[in-house]
Amino acid sequence: ALNLINEFRGEKPTVAVLKHTNPCGLAQRETVFEAWQAALAGDPVSAFGGIIIANTTIDEATAEAINEIFYEALVAPAFSERAKEILLKKKKRIVLQLKDERLPARQFKSLLGGVLQQDADFKSETPEELRPVTEKRADEALLQELFFANRVVKHLKSNAIAVTKNRQLIGMGCGQTSRIDALRQAIEKARRMGFDPAGSVLASDAFFPFADSVEAAHKAGISAVVQPGGSIRDQDSIAYCNQHGLCMVFSGVRHFKH
Repeated sequence: ALNLINEFRGEKPTVAVLKHTNPCGLAQRETVFEAWQAALAGDPVSAFGGIIIANTTIDEATAEAINEIFYEALVAPAFSERAKEILLKKKKRIVLQLKDERLPARQFKSLLGGVLQQDADFKSETPEELRPVTEKRADEALLQELFFANRVVKHLKSNAIAVTKNRQLIGMGCGQTSRIDALRQAIEKARRMGFDPAGSVLASDAFFPFADSVEAAHKAGISAVVQPGGSIRDQDSIAYCNQHGLCMVFSGVRHFKH
C-alpha cells in the first residue's frame, strides 16, 4: 500500500483500496471524498476487509463514508479532528498516519539454503519515456491516462493487467498464469462492476508474447495500450494496432511483481 500511494505523492487526491496486497480499487479526483467514492466503485465487494490508503488528508465527509464499510486499516498523511472522532469510535479498526519516510531500498526473500536480495522497484516511467510505436499517437490527455494506468499495473501481482478510465481503475487481472487470461479477467471484471471498457486504456506489466491480447482489448473497446515491449513478436501486436486504429506505447521496463 505504501509503495503504491507513493506513486501519487503530491498529486491530486488519490485513494486506493487493496486486498491481499493487490489494488482492487484506485481513483484520482478533485477531492478526497470523490476519490474514495470512485475507488470503492471499482470493486465494492473486494473492498470488504481491505486496506484503504490516501495521499491526502481524510476529512469529515470522507471519514463518514469510509466508516460505512468494514476495513482492516486506513492509512493517510493526516486526518481532520472530526474525521478522527468518527473513525476511532470503532475499536477493531486500525487508523494509521502516514509519515514522510523513505521506503527500504532493498528487498529480501527467503529460499532454500539462503536469502535473495534485490533492489526495490522504485522506477516509474514518465509520460515522456512512453515511446509511441503505432501510427495512431496519443494526445496529452491520453498520454496522462496511460501514465496513470502504468503506475497502477506495476503494483499488481504478475501476470497483471490494469484497465483504467478517467483516472479510475475499472478492471484488473492479476496472478494469472497467462497474460491473455489476466486481460480477459480485467475486462470481465470491469463489465461485472458496471463499467464500459469502451474508451479505456490498458496497461500490462510485461510484454505481449502474441497479438491475441491487443485483439481482445480492441474487441472490448479499449482505445490505447501501454506495455514494456521486448517480445520477438512485438511487430505482430504493432501491426494489429495499426490495422485497427489502436494507440500503443512502450515503456521499456518490465515491473513483473512476484
